[in-house]
Amino acid sequence: MDDRKLRILAAVVDEYVTTGEPVGSKTIAALPDIKVSSATIRNDMAVLEQLGLLEQPHTSAGRVPTFQGYKVYIEKCMSGAQLPEAEKQRLDSMFEKDGALTEDGLIQSATSALAEITKCAAVAVNAMPQFSVISKVEVIPTGKRLYVILLITSAGNIKNKACRLEFDLNDEQLQFFTAFLTEHLHGVSLSDLSPEMVDKLVTAMGAYMATLSPLVQGLYELSRDMMRQELTVNGTRNLLTCQELATQDIVEFMENQDVIMPILNDTFSGIHVMFSEDAKREHPQQTFVIGNSSMIVGQYQKDGKTAGRLGIIGPMRLNYAKVIPYLEYFTEKISNLISEKEEDDT
Repeated sequence: MDDRKLRILAAVVDEYVTTGEPVGSKTIAALPDIKVSSATIRNDMAVLEQLGLLEQPHTSAGRVPTFQGYKVYIEKCMSGAQLPEAEKQRLDSMFEKDGALTEDGLIQSATSALAEITKCAAVAVNAMPQFSVISKVEVIPTGKRLYVILLITSAGNIKNKACRLEFDLNDEQLQFFTAFLTEHLHGVSLSDLSPEMVDKLVTAMGAYMATLSPLVQGLYELSRDMMRQELTVNGTRNLLTCQELATQDIVEFMENQDVIMPILNDTFSGIHVMFSEDAKREHPQQTFVIGNSSMIVGQYQKDGKTAGRLGIIGPMRLNYAKVIPYLEYFTEKISNLISEKEEDDT
């Protein structure tokens, strides 16, 4: 496409996003940036329709963008807008109020704020941890016959679990168990810590088996918890106010939110925009159930690695130039706060 057709496509998208009404050639011709006749615009709009970027809802109506039209608009027409400094400061103050939150609490707070600002649904999911390996295991006495198992992975994830034993452990037993776990589990993938491996570990403990096996079982349960992806969804009620989205689709999504997990787990970099029509083609076994919708997803990081993904679900007719800068800023801010929190913890 030449530059003029791209400008006309951008004008149609901008006008349709603003009004929600099909856009005619006269409307485009009246814009100051489009200096051609209505007849030329009609011809270009017809070409854009043949290319699958515009469609005509009714014979006598103007055109509206297709999801392919939105994709071209985002890739080639939309300028890389930045949030005003005053807005960044306002967002920073929101995060500062939640400075004492855990990482999970920070994600919960961020999705809630993003849903409120964009009037869409906001989603977040931690990165799939199956490639993480065990880097450290500690057993800490905390009370009479009560011990806390601390599991740390190569990805920097930390979880703990309280475990009550029938006997108090002496120093020799604790030292043996710590050395035993270091020898057998250091560098082992979380996904490899299976029930069969647990049975072998318990058997290998020999004389200590009866006393220490509950700790091994607790460690296994802790690894399963760490393997589980946690999906956070906020603002689904915002979708119910979108006339372009079917209420039944939204209700179905609210009852089966995990359907978006394959989409969130796709490999991509930067900001990724996917439409419901894309999801139907790329994930036919788990179709994104909200028709005529879009999902915008970005990554947040910890130690230079993807720690999770943050996204927005809304109607296809969405002001992408406005909402994408918010998503970019939120992912960057979360990445910085998570990294700062980890440095403080160490």
